[in-house]
Amino acid sequence: MPPFLLLETVCIFLFSRVPPSLPLQEVHVSRETIGKISVASKMMWCSAAVDILFLLDGSNSVGKGSFERSKHFAITVCDALDISTERVRVGAFQFSSTPHLEFPLDSFSTQQEVKAKIKRMVFKGGRTETGLALKYLLNRGFPGGRNASVPQILVIVTDGKSQGHVALPAKQLKEKGVTVFAVGVRFPRWEELHALASEPREQHVLLAEQVEDATNGLFSTLSNSAICSSTTPDCRVEAHPCERRTLEMVREFAGNAPCWRGSRRTPAVLAAHCPFYSWKRVFLAHPTTCYRTTCPGPCDSQPCQNGGTCVPEGLDGYQCLCPLAFGGEANCAPKLSLECRVDLLFLLDSSAGTTLDGFLRAKAFVKQFVQAVLSEDSRARVGVATYSRELLVAVPVGEYQDVPDLVRSLDGIPFRGGPTLMGSALRQAADRGFGSATRTGQDRPRRVVVLLTESRSEDEVAGPARYARARELLLLGVGSEAVQAELEEIMGSPKHVMVYSDPQDLLNQIPELQGKLCSRQRPGCRTQALDLVFMLDTSASVGPENFAQMQSFVRSCALQFEVNPDVTQVGLVVYGSQVQTAFGLDTKPTQAALLRAISQAPYLGGVGSAGTALLHIYDKVMTVQRGARPGVPKAVVVLTGGRGTEDAAVPAQKLRNNGISVLVMGVGPVLSEGLRRLAGPRDSLIHVAAYTDLRYHQDMLIEWLCGEAKRPVNLCKPSPCVNEGSCVLQNGSYRCECRDGWEGPHCENRFLRGDAPEARGSHAGGQQPYPSQQLQRRPGH
Repeated sequence: MPPFLLLETVCIFLFSRVPPSLPLQEVHVSRETIGKISVASKMMWCSAAVDILFLLDGSNSVGKGSFERSKHFAITVCDALDISTERVRVGAFQFSSTPHLEFPLDSFSTQQEVKAKIKRMVFKGGRTETGLALKYLLNRGFPGGRNASVPQILVIVTDGKSQGHVALPAKQLKEKGVTVFAVGVRFPRWEELHALASEPREQHVLLAEQVEDATNGLFSTLSNSAICSSTTPDCRVEAHPCERRTLEMVREFAGNAPCWRGSRRTPAVLAAHCPFYSWKRVFLAHPTTCYRTTCPGPCDSQPCQNGGTCVPEGLDGYQCLCPLAFGGEANCAPKLSLECRVDLLFLLDSSAGTTLDGFLRAKAFVKQFVQAVLSEDSRARVGVATYSRELLVAVPVGEYQDVPDLVRSLDGIPFRGGPTLMGSALRQAADRGFGSATRTGQDRPRRVVVLLTESRSEDEVAGPARYARARELLLLGVGSEAVQAELEEIMGSPKHVMVYSDPQDLLNQIPELQGKLCSRQRPGCRTQALDLVFMLDTSASVGPENFAQMQSFVRSCALQFEVNPDVTQVGLVVYGSQVQTAFGLDTKPTQAALLRAISQAPYLGGVGSAGTALLHIYDKVMTVQRGARPGVPKAVVVLTGGRGTEDAAVPAQKLRNNGISVLVMGVGPVLSEGLRRLAGPRDSLIHVAAYTDLRYHQDMLIEWLCGEAKRPVNLCKPSPCVNEGSCVLQNGSYRCECRDGWEGPHCENRFLRGDAPEARGSHAGGQQPYPSQQLQRRPGH
């Protein structure tokens, strides 16, 4: 061990990572202007007589990756040059330990050739001898150039970390009339770039890493100096504040650490506290000014309406990023409108169950809706009410005709908290939500209540909902999935409910709401052929009063169809203590006769069996012998309270298998399992809360029937062939193959063995008329 130990200082070097996302140059302009700078760089074009020489740093300090980026910058500049022997000539040097001529200025006469040669340049590596390369040019000039007869431009792409002096040779080149651009790469040393560049230095120092910005800056300077006009007349060069950064090593005092000191005069080692330093890489900012060209863009005219954001695409294209309510239309123009005359009351849940966030979402929904839908010529009048313990009409219907005023009024509506008394609010909305107007009939606009909630009611809602609907209010609901079932009960139909799973999706319901406000169910399928049978539960569980409600509902539905033997035929079956055909499909050929017959249908009482009634329809109603028409869509509508349906699923499926659609309208607060099975795999089920609510589901039933009337049919289902004849599809029609002893188009005629053979055999449907004299009729018809 040596006699002494001398440790003057303990130094520990710590190098922090460089933040990868921090740009080395930043132009302080808006994102829109950054986009314009990028677009303008692609519009620039220089077609003057000029010699441009690229001097690319190929030293080890730059590295192969940054050398490739230098090449990319040079190629991008060439895209804007009219390269030819008479116009722009381009040459290239690579320098490191020594300068290397890649190709002289007179080597290539086309842009494609120059770009291809630059692309093939190979990184050499070595020391950074920038000064040596500049002296080479001072002594020999621009190789292949036109001397001083045309402007000479030198574009030096380097990291500015030369291992020799550069200021003097750079100054001498500039004194000879050469315009020098210093373009930084990797982590450039800006001081050296400034020493290399021509005056004014702010316009001649660039950064190759930001290739579009650097290209724009280079041609902006050339345009200002009249060397070449590189842009269209509408474009202009503007000064922008910008900031350049350099990466530096900084030593920081981090505290004291134990250390040991020795002496030549004594072998003793003394303990002491020595300073402790850390080193880290930091970016130092250098404010400056950047000159860039911008051209009029497609977004300058602000084409995006209603708060949309314009995003330029290419030279003259753009895209509008629209608010949700205006998405999908060009320029975010209002794609929605209320063409109908409607008084609209938004009913917002302001209770503690919805919370403040939910209340604010509901207010935002109303704001977006009125902005998207209302216009100067709109015939809609809007009001807003809130509820918790009681109803508060915050904005009376029709008070504001100006949309901005209406939107501002919404901002002042407070959140109230308290219990969620939705039922009470519905009743109050029906009584006083639309003011004291007494207009009736056609003079009164459609009145609609739109309920927005995310919490279940704490009071009973079914009665108040019926109360509101009885006063001819259309109820529409918008809410979260948690309240879907309750909203469907209140609105009386799932079609009147709009549900969102994520609060962010609430605004997506605006177009759907607009569609529901003015939609009116078209009056049936008046020109569509249909064989329709209503099957009514008249058992004791229903009762005479509810049966009368069903009769009224069926009469109202019948008015939506054109009843005659060529279009719509309607039959009616009732069941209770027995099953009875009130009237068959072909017995009421006019609408007047049909309406009278519906009113005369009997109430049977007793215990009913829906399964037996469906089999009755299968065997004795939906048959060719009883008036069903081959090739015509067929449907059965079952109205029942749910009792006696346990045996109905199999007969219903038997009808469906025979080409007959079956829809179940289940009445009552709860749907039984038997009703759900009866509805079948297509879930053909309409849930009605009470018999008095049937009329509110008429639109849904008519829509379903119209859809069934358009479904493709099988001419052999149900079979038009009687007496066990077989139906065979043939060339878009059908024929009946009859058993021995039967003949005719539908195997309806019996023959004796001595009859002529040509009178027997198979017959094609549609080729011979159905012989009406052979049809079996029931007594009294």
